[in-house]
Amino acid sequence: MSYLRKNVDLAREELEGRRREQENARRLRLEKAYQKAPKVKEIDRELSRLSMEIMSATLQGKDGLDERLEAIKRRNIALQEERRSVLLASGLGPDFTDMRYFCRECRDTGYVGVKMCSCFKTLLVEKQYASSGIGELLKTQSFESFSLSYYPESYREEMQFILDDLKDYVELFDREKRNLLLVGGTGLGKTHLSTSIAKELIDRGYNVVYDTAQNIFASFENDYFKHRFDNEKPESDKYLECDLLIIDDLGSEMPTKMSVPCLYNILNTRINKGLPIVASTNLSSVEIRRQYEDRITSRLFGGFDIIKLIGTDIRIQKSQE
Repeated sequence: MSYLRKNVDLAREELEGRRREQENARRLRLEKAYQKAPKVKEIDRELSRLSMEIMSATLQGKDGLDERLEAIKRRNIALQEERRSVLLASGLGPDFTDMRYFCRECRDTGYVGVKMCSCFKTLLVEKQYASSGIGELLKTQSFESFSLSYYPESYREEMQFILDDLKDYVELFDREKRNLLLVGGTGLGKTHLSTSIAKELIDRGYNVVYDTAQNIFASFENDYFKHRFDNEKPESDKYLECDLLIIDDLGSEMPTKMSVPCLYNILNTRINKGLPIVASTNLSSVEIRRQYEDRITSRLFGGFDIIKLIGTDIRIQKSQE
């Protein structure tokens, strides 16, 4: 699995922003404490001097070092207690000037020791959601929210098998690297199922990119004309490099001189790299063969598990409830 480098950087920037925000807030509280209780400022100066005394005590040699350090420690404890008492007496509270972290576990560093903190993982998932192309859908569509009640009763057992198979797809993602082609008419749950796969894998730290066939081919075409004379990394590379590419509405794209070569390039590159694809289409197998040339259909039908959905448009059913 691999978090997108850009998302790691964005998450770190947010952590740094949190720390700066809390440091600025603490600085303002400290200024207020000094104004309301000047004694606190005197104590802080004394505590700073104790730090220098520790260095001085160490430089004096090992003889009597433990005693010197113990005396400094006792003085430090006494000053800290006096400081809390002064703050309490001033009505500010003993912890008024303490640093307040968004996450106490990692103190907004993102790590507890060498282990990534859960707050950092949460931020990374949020960034992955945003960059996936289906950020809003991921908030509502999941395996848990997928209902079989909208499918014909005679088909629900098979649909349950499909749902279980897709859950296994997520669980075995690292080992099996299967390509899926979801086939069926409009509104039969292809997008919901694709989004559910994306959500599960993003939550586990995988880099998932979801986009329509039309947008994907347009991106390759744009990069071809934009970057053919420079060395910038093409934006369309994300479709070739992500852990999972989800192509929505395959076959709905406007045919151009570049669309077929682009699709072939995507299929061939990702299959050779062992990087899975989940594609959905409203086209039947006959229509797919009619629209695409043999080198593409052979990869779609030979290298993908075909999952066929049947039923009545779920969106229409929901609108009539």
